[in-house]
Amino acid sequence: MTKNLIVYYSHSSHTANLAKMIQKLAGGTLCELIPRDSYPSVYRELVDQAKKEITSGYLPELKVPAESAESYDIIFLGTPNWWSTLAPPVATFLHRQSLAGKTVVPFCTHGGGGSGRVSQDIAKLCPDAVLRPGFAAYENSAKETDVAAWLAGLGVL
Repeated sequence: MTKNLIVYYSHSSHTANLAKMIQKLAGGTLCELIPRDSYPSVYRELVDQAKKEITSGYLPELKVPAESAESYDIIFLGTPNWWSTLAPPVATFLHRQSLAGKTVVPFCTHGGGGSGRVSQDIAKLCPDAVLRPGFAAYENSAKETDVAAWLAGLGVL
C-alpha cells in the first residue's frame, strides 16, 4: 500500500484547505509547515517580506521539525505561489529532506498567477525525485471533483 505525506505551508488557509481535500480523497498524513516567526498579516508587509526572503534565498526556521519523508512513497507538496515560486517555508523543508527516489506531487494556490515556476523550482530542489504534474487553484476555488480528476490522472485514486 502506498503511503502519502501531504506537506504544505499556508498563510491564508487556501493551501491548507486544498491539502485537506487531497488528504480526504487520497489519504495520507498531513504535515503543516509553520515558520518559527510568523509572517505579517498586513498584505503589503507580507509581500515585501516574502519578496526579500525569496530574492535572498532565506530559509526560515520552522516551529516544529517537519515529518520525515523517509517512510513515505508519495510526497504531496503544497505552497502558495509567492512571486511565481514556492514560499520560503517549503524551501526550508526541501533543503532539510532527502526526497531521492520519492514521487513528489506539487500543488499550489494563487491570486491570479497560476502555478508560476513552482513545479520547476521544486524540481531543482529535489533533482533525484520523480516529479509528477501539479495542481493549481485560484485562492479557495478548488472543487473536489477537479482535485479527484487530477488525482485519478496521476493514478493515486
